[in-house]
Amino acid sequence: MEEIIAIERDSFLTPWSEKIFRNEMTCPVSRMLVVRSHQRQGKILAGYLVYWHVENEIHIHNIAVRKEMRRKGVATRMIAEAMCRSRRQGALRVTLEVRRSNLPAQKMYGKFGFTVEGVRRGYYDSHEDALIMSAYLQAIPLGTGTKNGTGEGGDA
Repeated sequence: MEEIIAIERDSFLTPWSEKIFRNEMTCPVSRMLVVRSHQRQGKILAGYLVYWHVENEIHIHNIAVRKEMRRKGVATRMIAEAMCRSRRQGALRVTLEVRRSNLPAQKMYGKFGFTVEGVRRGYYDSHEDALIMSAYLQAIPLGTGTKNGTGEGGDA
């Protein structure tokens, strides 16, 4: 949990608390994926993704990658894995919110077929707007987004 909290604090202006993460771990519709990476000091947590699977839809709530592991495909692998697992379990659609200013994330989501469906005005604590993006899972291949297909997301 300490690694998750450290990445969360390093990634967001208003990070989730440990209590929020613990609540997610006990919520029946919540899922969490993590990616671990082999480094000289051993395996480290490279990133995590939290999403809800409710009936035939998933909603990505939180995704973050350790600063030194960014732009190495970690987030892409986690999203691919979540989408593939969810499709196998009957989900048809995935939604998320992303900061209007977060162009790199929007570009990454676009590679998965996400399109902007709306705007949540002043959604973030900074009063920045959120773009509501969604994608349909039928277009996603049923392979996995990770190297070994485990919940740990494989090795980066």
